[in-house]
Amino acid sequence: MLALDNMKIEIQGLKPTLDEVTDSLDLETKSRKIEELSREMEEPNFWDDAEKANKKTKELKTLQDLVEKVEGLNNKYDEIIDMIDMLNEEGTEDEDMASEIRSDLDEFAATLEDIRISNLLNGEYDNCNAILKLSAGAGGTEACDWCQMLYRMYTRWAERHGFTVEVLDLLDGDEAGIKSVTFQINGVNAYGYLKSERGVHRLVRISPFNAQGKRQTSFVSNDVMPDIEENIDIEVRPEDIRVDTYRSSGAGGQHINKTSSAIRITHLETGIVVTCQNERSQFQNKDKAMQMLKAKLYMMKVEENEAKLAGIRGEVKDNAWGSQIRSYVLQPYTMVNDTRTGEKSSNADGVLDGDLDPFINAYLKWLATGGVAVGDIEE
Repeated sequence: MLALDNMKIEIQGLKPTLDEVTDSLDLETKSRKIEELSREMEEPNFWDDAEKANKKTKELKTLQDLVEKVEGLNNKYDEIIDMIDMLNEEGTEDEDMASEIRSDLDEFAATLEDIRISNLLNGEYDNCNAILKLSAGAGGTEACDWCQMLYRMYTRWAERHGFTVEVLDLLDGDEAGIKSVTFQINGVNAYGYLKSERGVHRLVRISPFNAQGKRQTSFVSNDVMPDIEENIDIEVRPEDIRVDTYRSSGAGGQHINKTSSAIRITHLETGIVVTCQNERSQFQNKDKAMQMLKAKLYMMKVEENEAKLAGIRGEVKDNAWGSQIRSYVLQPYTMVNDTRTGEKSSNADGVLDGDLDPFINAYLKWLATGGVAVGDIEE
């Protein structure tokens, strides 16, 4: 009976968090929105604008899933409490039932934590798709290999979450790996989660490209921006940019290397460079690249305004070697350490295979509490 009493204390300890999450989500308002969207979908002209209809359908599904999940959690809480009380009243030692309750409680706690973390994604563009640009830095071929390892890490993370990955631009390394790659991860709240990855990532390992087996340190910068689909109120004059066309290379469609359809846009004032070679035509690539440029300029403007209001925050770092946000050590021991949150993992292989959620969740919690950096990089 002691095990049952301990489980009751444990789940009752989660009740304040459950109430806080339920109240903050305002399920009544979300239920009204679900009814409103459902009525709109029944209108005969709903699908006249397919793009708008798809957005509303996506919004409806997201709201329905969230309301169903939170209501299910509240029902599950009552079920677990009732089951524990029933077994205590019967005064029987039913190990199978106790094991089932333990399993339900673990699932309850995990789901509650997932919703609580998702609830922290309240930024203006957190629900958008994410565009990531990985660029190899100091370290030569080693850095290019590290860039490819990080690209694999993010694609593996995306697969775990049911997200899709679309390569927009890719430049192979001279000998191995990738010099740079720009790719888009599509999924609900992709940017909200992956904004935690912006910055410089450092790798320490025995170099596979060094015959003497020396320990090598490599750097890759990761720039992350939201894929803002609506028109952004940012003016980009023709005289402010340089547009270059070049022959597509690397991963892509059948038209690769046949036409000079790839686009590179350089913003002369800021030095921002965006590229796209994934679309079927030069015009589509230019439109996508311009969209990316406007998103980048907009996010820079937002950061500048935040800096003026509240001072430079811990997570806003220049993509310069020495401002790394995370260190991945593979030799002489294994350790992944986030320098902002202090989150660590000794399972470096697991992290590089896409197990990023502990670091992402730690970042979101850290951000919600003011973003005070802790810990130093481990050698």
